[in-house]
Amino acid sequence: MRRAGLFLAILVLGSFASGQETPQPASIPTVPANTSTAQEPAAPVTLTGDQIKELIREAAEKDIENDKKLRDYTYTKREEQRRLNSKGEVQSTESKTYEVMVLYGEQVERLVAKNDKPLSEKDAAKEEERIAKITSERKHESEEHRAKRLKQEEKDREEGRQFVSEVSDAYNFHFDGVENLDGRSAYLIDAEPRPGFEPHSKQAKFLPKIRFRVWIDVAEHEWVKVDAQCIDTISVGLFLARIHKGTQIVVQQTPVNGEVWLPKEVGFKLDARVALLKNFNVEVSQSFKDYKKFHAESKIVGVGEVEEK
Repeated sequence: MRRAGLFLAILVLGSFASGQETPQPASIPTVPANTSTAQEPAAPVTLTGDQIKELIREAAEKDIENDKKLRDYTYTKREEQRRLNSKGEVQSTESKTYEVMVLYGEQVERLVAKNDKPLSEKDAAKEEERIAKITSERKHESEEHRAKRLKQEEKDREEGRQFVSEVSDAYNFHFDGVENLDGRSAYLIDAEPRPGFEPHSKQAKFLPKIRFRVWIDVAEHEWVKVDAQCIDTISVGLFLARIHKGTQIVVQQTPVNGEVWLPKEVGFKLDARVALLKNFNVEVSQSFKDYKKFHAESKIVGVGEVEEK
């Protein structure tokens, strides 16, 4: 999903990539951690503007830790892409399944199936060769190259922090009650672009063109689901792409091993024109499963093979 669709997700989910300091953290009212779909909290719950900002700040800090912990997990990712015609009808469907492994501290995707069928012998050999090349590069990476790579990663994170600092100014937040989501109670918060917002960073200029809704778990203050929508055309680069109004993305997380919240499902409908020449009208869905913690004492003994010492 690291295409234009993810770009929209980054804009929205960026609000949870880093916390914002508040002079006096506002206490957040609690409700029963679990409710059935027919059960409402025992008493009405309301959140003030300061409480909403504090809740988002806390969810942001937790998300930073989740992102770090995700790098310690292997898992399976399945992506299905459905191409649509001008009437919104499905013309073709294609799926790919990946094993996400950890190689020298970095996650790498290994393609294992297309359209739910194992790769052909030829395609499997190409994939093994690609992974072997990545493994060799990481194993023999020079200190200079590693330092340069880490410096760039830190620069990217700092730009993300600068972008995040503008999110609270870009939106008017509205508390919309408590809902049941997968058997857990979640605060529901709507974010509408604030009229008159003046962006300071390059990325923030897109915020007035996106609205989103977020569900935050009552018990753990983790964000559970984000539903974002493009409400105006977004131009990426001078002639690179135009993402049309109506593009939508929905992301869900789930608790894993009682220590971290990780991606469960991602879905987005993308209507875009690339290089002002070719239209892309697609629906993409991703699912994540089989999360397993990668132990530091493990070592790669062959391509895609992990052996415990």
